[in-house]
Amino acid sequence: MKTIIIGGGLTGLAAAYRMLKDGVSDVAILERDSELGGMAASYHIGDYHIEKYYHHIFASDRELIGLIADLGLGGDLQWLKGTTGYHIDGKIYPMNTPLELLRSPLSIMDLIRLARVVFTIKGAKDSPALDNITAKEWILDNAGNSLYERFFEPLLRSKFGNSHDKVSAAWLFGRIRIRSNRSASGEKLGYLRGGFYRLIAGLTESITGMGGEIVTDCEVSEVAIENGKVGGVVAEGHGYLESDAVISTVSPHALSRVLPGVSDIPYQGTACALFGMAEPLMEELYWLNIKSEVPFGAVVEHTNFLPATDYGEHLVYVTAYLQNKDDPRWNSSAQELVDSYLSGLEKLFPNFRRSDVGWWRLARDIETAPVYLTGYAGNIPTYSTDVSGLYLAGMFSAANYPERSMNGSILAGFECAGEIIAPID
Repeated sequence: MKTIIIGGGLTGLAAAYRMLKDGVSDVAILERDSELGGMAASYHIGDYHIEKYYHHIFASDRELIGLIADLGLGGDLQWLKGTTGYHIDGKIYPMNTPLELLRSPLSIMDLIRLARVVFTIKGAKDSPALDNITAKEWILDNAGNSLYERFFEPLLRSKFGNSHDKVSAAWLFGRIRIRSNRSASGEKLGYLRGGFYRLIAGLTESITGMGGEIVTDCEVSEVAIENGKVGGVVAEGHGYLESDAVISTVSPHALSRVLPGVSDIPYQGTACALFGMAEPLMEELYWLNIKSEVPFGAVVEHTNFLPATDYGEHLVYVTAYLQNKDDPRWNSSAQELVDSYLSGLEKLFPNFRRSDVGWWRLARDIETAPVYLTGYAGNIPTYSTDVSGLYLAGMFSAANYPERSMNGSILAGFECAGEIIAPID
């Protein structure tokens, strides 16, 4: 049985790995880019690798942690403190310890309401009803207008733009639950020493070592279907490739360009700049959420999470989410966008100097993640489709709902592969 997997991101790699481990011998991954990894791909800077988009692991990421161990990398998985802060009213407020929270711009009553929201969500049972009300509605009903406007609304706006008031409460619950490995000193997050490049490289080596095929620079232009059954794909530069099964891991919108009639799930994009700097930007903070008029929603100082000595310099991500192709952050040149980000950093950090930046890289993609609008659960595609031999898996899958993660993408690949393997068994 020949299986072709469209897309060499985490889901595609995980699906191939699972199938080959379970004895399905004829598996090929077709990746349109020159490198594998998708949203988990990395830059090669000097003698180290660093992710194009910031990543970390949560304590609940069972499949991802297990996969890292299977690949012999478990000894390099570290659990580190990820500190967070909030830029509001022209000032940065660390928000990790009880004392820092008391010094934050939130009132005592809002802090009490925030604690109650967190404890309520952590202790609540899953409910389908949460998919049908917005996070805004739930927060206003359970925490009031002050906490929503001062704390939650800026976070929702930075994450979902104009869709901030349409995102479901189910996403809010998933977001808070996934970030539950927290003590009085801050949140514990996982990172693979040497970068997640090692995860991608380990999967690649294992897949090819088990006889799997990986072809990069290979864009699929058509999924061939005859009499309700998959026959293969047409790939640019490779022609028609016959197969018994096809797993598409690209976004449903991208798949609809080669296979009309596929359900279209709303996606948003990301414009993420990475700066190599001679000096640190922030004191100790890993993640800074922002309520200010700047063209980005968060600053992530990677070397306040991992030691700067691992890299020989300081690494800072500046990122924004894009809601559509009309966004000027999508249409501008890379230099124009980076200049606007640097201007924003100058506004937020009076001591920042552009001369501190030794180099920069910019990663942009208009389809990086689904937007979890109300009613999303009812539109999640199943792995199997009405077309015999055609399977869909990726960030849009149930494994990534109600909050996406690297673990969810790997689980989607495992579960989709399981549906193919079961009939064979």
